[in-house]
Amino acid sequence: MKYISRYICGGLMAISGLSVYGWGQKGHDTVAYIAECHLSTEAKAAIDSLLDGKSIVYWSNWLDNASHTPEYAYSKTWHYRNIDEDETFETSRRNPKGDIITAITEQTSILADTTQSKDSRVLALKMVVHLLGDLHQPMHLGRASDLGGNRVPVRFFKSPKNLHSVWDSNILEAGHKWSYTEWKQQIDRASDREISQILSSDSPTDWARETYEIAQEIYATTPEDTNIEYNYIAKWTPVIEQQLLKGGLRLAYILNNAFTTNDTKQIKKAETE
Repeated sequence: MKYISRYICGGLMAISGLSVYGWGQKGHDTVAYIAECHLSTEAKAAIDSLLDGKSIVYWSNWLDNASHTPEYAYSKTWHYRNIDEDETFETSRRNPKGDIITAITEQTSILADTTQSKDSRVLALKMVVHLLGDLHQPMHLGRASDLGGNRVPVRFFKSPKNLHSVWDSNILEAGHKWSYTEWKQQIDRASDREISQILSSDSPTDWARETYEIAQEIYATTPEDTNIEYNYIAKWTPVIEQQLLKGGLRLAYILNNAFTTNDTKQIKKAETE
């Protein structure tokens, strides 16, 4: 396995009107910023060249909007994988138009291929940055029958919502009213051993299976018309913190592998910002 070098650094559903933002903008920015702070020197230089100096945070939410334009409409199904109640992760039916696992695998391959055009690699980079965030939002591994929680009515402090939208942003914002940089500073504190555990598998399929298991528990504990308040937020905020951290570290892992040529990279203790 290639490891992360630790450096200091200064539409879900293709149906109109439904929630399409995995984690909302702040969650995606947080995942991207954590990843950016763990890039190897080689990966950072390569990304700077591809993005003409822009941060991956700049592009972290781009795909949510792009998927709803004619040019990139083919990517609408790439934000999720649906697994219905009568299926398991292994037996779930695959969408012939693609899903989040196949998209991450294919776009990562393009990103690492130096024979591809710059435009192709830039597009792959933008997609991978966004999709790693989506992969760790549990409702993106939700059920087709309710469109990943979009058709599960709940209330958030008595205000009508749906389960997907609550998990995109409401719980995250209720748990901590932080900027994405503050999110990174507060949750990106894993030890070397904890990072090794998070990266014990380098397979997007295994990462998706983890997220699916969380989604199963959410469904089991959040029946229709649940009024989500303080106890629910207290229970699930630590899970959201962990998922954002995992998404960021795994995104860094993918990017470092795509751009770093040496086979062995030391894990360095992050300095205090």
